[in-house]
Amino acid sequence: MPQSAATISGIQRMVLYETRARYFLVGSNQAQTKHRVLKIDRTEPKDLVIIDDKHVYNQQEVRELLGRLDLGNRTKIGQKGSSGLSRAVSAFGIVGFVRFLEGYYIVLITKRREMADIGGHSIYKIEDTTMIYIPNDSVRVAHPDEARYVRIFQNVDLSSNFYFSYSYDLSHSLQYNLTLLQRPYELWSSAASSGEEEVHTQSKQDSFDIFEDEGLPTQVVYGLQTEPYYKYVWNGKLLERVKDIVHHDWLMYIIHGFCGQSKLLIYGRPVHITLIARRSSKFAGTRFLKRGANCEGDVANEVETEQIVHDASVMSFTAGSYSSYVQVRGSVPLYWSQDISTMMPKPPIRLDQADPYAHVAALHFDQMLQRFGSPIIILNLVKKREKRKHEKILSEELYPAVINLNQFLPPDHCIDYIAWDMARYTKSKLCNVLDRLSMIAENVVKRTGFFINRSDFYCHTLRPDDRWGDLGGHIASSGRVQTGVLRTNCVDCLDRTNTAQFMVGKCALAYQLYALGMIDKPKLQFDTDCVRLFEELYEDHGDTLSLQYGGSQLVHRVKTYRKIAPWTQHSKDIMQTLSRYYSNAFSDADRQDAINLFLQVYQPSETKPHLWELPTDFYLHQRSTMALPQDRRSYTLWWSEGILSYLPVAYDEVPCDDTMKKVKVKRVNRFDEGIDIYTEFFKPYELTCFDDTFCIAMTNSAREFMPKTVGVDPSPFTVRKPEETGKSVLGNKSNKEETLLQRKTAASAPPPPSEEAISSTSEDDSEDDRDDDGSVSQRSTPIKLLTDSGESSRTQEIQQQQTVKEPYGLNLAEFPSEEDVLIYKRFAHLGEIKHATEPVSCFPDDSVFSVCPPQVDRNSHDVFESHVMLGQGQVRALCREDVLMYREYIKNRYM
Repeated sequence: MPQSAATISGIQRMVLYETRARYFLVGSNQAQTKHRVLKIDRTEPKDLVIIDDKHVYNQQEVRELLGRLDLGNRTKIGQKGSSGLSRAVSAFGIVGFVRFLEGYYIVLITKRREMADIGGHSIYKIEDTTMIYIPNDSVRVAHPDEARYVRIFQNVDLSSNFYFSYSYDLSHSLQYNLTLLQRPYELWSSAASSGEEEVHTQSKQDSFDIFEDEGLPTQVVYGLQTEPYYKYVWNGKLLERVKDIVHHDWLMYIIHGFCGQSKLLIYGRPVHITLIARRSSKFAGTRFLKRGANCEGDVANEVETEQIVHDASVMSFTAGSYSSYVQVRGSVPLYWSQDISTMMPKPPIRLDQADPYAHVAALHFDQMLQRFGSPIIILNLVKKREKRKHEKILSEELYPAVINLNQFLPPDHCIDYIAWDMARYTKSKLCNVLDRLSMIAENVVKRTGFFINRSDFYCHTLRPDDRWGDLGGHIASSGRVQTGVLRTNCVDCLDRTNTAQFMVGKCALAYQLYALGMIDKPKLQFDTDCVRLFEELYEDHGDTLSLQYGGSQLVHRVKTYRKIAPWTQHSKDIMQTLSRYYSNAFSDADRQDAINLFLQVYQPSETKPHLWELPTDFYLHQRSTMALPQDRRSYTLWWSEGILSYLPVAYDEVPCDDTMKKVKVKRVNRFDEGIDIYTEFFKPYELTCFDDTFCIAMTNSAREFMPKTVGVDPSPFTVRKPEETGKSVLGNKSNKEETLLQRKTAASAPPPPSEEAISSTSEDDSEDDRDDDGSVSQRSTPIKLLTDSGESSRTQEIQQQQTVKEPYGLNLAEFPSEEDVLIYKRFAHLGEIKHATEPVSCFPDDSVFSVCPPQVDRNSHDVFESHVMLGQGQVRALCREDVLMYREYIKNRYM
């Protein structure tokens, strides 16, 4: 059993009850065995009064409490017609509390959908919310502009790409969450003893133990609850008003970005690939309205992308194998913007403020050193050569800033700067963009390494790979840790950035699968089921982030840079470009106002101008414009104190005094529901259907991408033909071809493509030469009937061979191999008694007539004997372990 475990939220279901004077929010855990009650006053017109008694109720106590509230709030005693307590809404969590010009509103999550599962920890997407006004109508003071603020606030669509989890901290990376659990026992024991007063003590009823006279030990586990990384939390300001008033189980932090998960089946072994993108809530906004950085070092369109690969056959965080890799995108960290008043597709770039000492860049990279460690690698994809200087302005400012900051850093931890004009390479017919990106990705992953929570396999020692020995990162006793991060940017950080991040992620995925023992070399080829699945995940990821920031989906995709995109893709690209231009010109201002209001960057007040009256929101995001800074940071020692002493490891992941203060430790029993992830995930108290489980419904490489042809290699690492996918088999057939195939065989096979459908790239041509004769016959053009009788009979014979090969996977006209003939002869003579058969088992007297019974050990014999006795009504004496387990079950279930 682990010595520490993540704490599961004790409130996952809520019911809001309403009386005339108060709201009662009753929250319960997943099993509905423990309840908490929150009382919200409705008589205050503009203030928020919340009372949390911190008491844990059981189901019977909650029913009695609600019954008394119902009886006490009726207008007449004994009246049954009008209930004094009415049920308003059911919910799954609180987004927060917000106030504009009147009273407070409460925002509740009413619908959710599971999007991913990491080690039994479910990640949900918000599907629907409701916004309820708290004050009563009798005390409400109406304001004419209140309805407009409500409409602006609701322009942030909470049902679009907002995610949360009850047991997993989405604001931190998997590396942070797992290294926290792997910290030594002494740290948590000292933290638990020093913070004993802060931990909520159990009531006398909870601490009562009916087994205390037997002297059986209690198995203690340290439940950990971390403080979220508020940079990626989007409802932090909405919960700030109640954070110190209510129990922490009521607080649920949400992130904005993307979350997707797919299942990679390797000969039946499930490997889950998860992609999580966290969008920063600092300096957040839309494309042309948020560029560069603010005075605190927060950049526009900053997104942290994490890819998690884990063996889904083992669920536990401690016993399972988990790996992750993190990379970042974000705008160029300078003071720059674009003027959109001219209504141009590409407004000119202008530098708003001189920064000769790279103060803003220093603040930004200081944040990155603290969260990711070193080295920080910048991949700058903006254009270098232009007829009229546009994007080049940013490179000319960024490179000197990096040089200036590096002269004060130790040489081992300097910021690496890679500038590569990706757009120019794309236009060249002699250069392959993805080959160049693959080289960059290989060097980046070798320097940063990746995270894995287990040590190397013995097979890595038996069959060493040269690239594996050169891999960077920090090697610990429990595995590897990623140190440093790749920061990719172009101008918009959308199309070029997403393709570059995909290539780096593809390279890291190969190393992750190799570290998990799934492949024999850390290399993945295009047109395999694995890479196709990963590419689809990254395209969904890119489309989602592009819609959030740019107002349209991706214009240039991975297939565009591979130069294998169909000709219809060009018209789609034009439409996406027009959609992006329309969104930037007409709807971005309204979306920016909604984001500013939701993140509480702007808080309405009767003494301030309204949000729609502001000429600009510049001063809202630049605090230095409203107040002089109290302390000026050093231009030479530009990093925070204590960071350099732990590099290359990130300061946030080091068990020092500052980081330990952000973790709350609570001593709990090993069977406590607050840390029991098994009960949380499998829900043994509910009747569930396999077809409704998330792991059945998620994208599957064998179902979605593997060709349906009989005899195909089921390995997801086999290179396929471009049209050989599970999705295209049923979509490209005509009715005539479907009828013909149904007559031939029930097995579905891909139709023969036309000559135009066959790719002309050198990589695919080499694949054609490697294929067997059967696959070539399927890919060839249909054979026409000739007038000559000899050729016609030969053609019919070939067609008959093709018909036989489709269902059976072999050609019956060919003579069988010698090995098959030998097997058949042995089978034919198996019934002859004189024939000497080879033993087929390890038993000495084995034959076709008699079998020696196997030997059973004493332990197995005792288990079977006790099972038979139990069926006859005779119960054996319980051992010490059984008594201990029964004791823990009784204590946690009923006390």
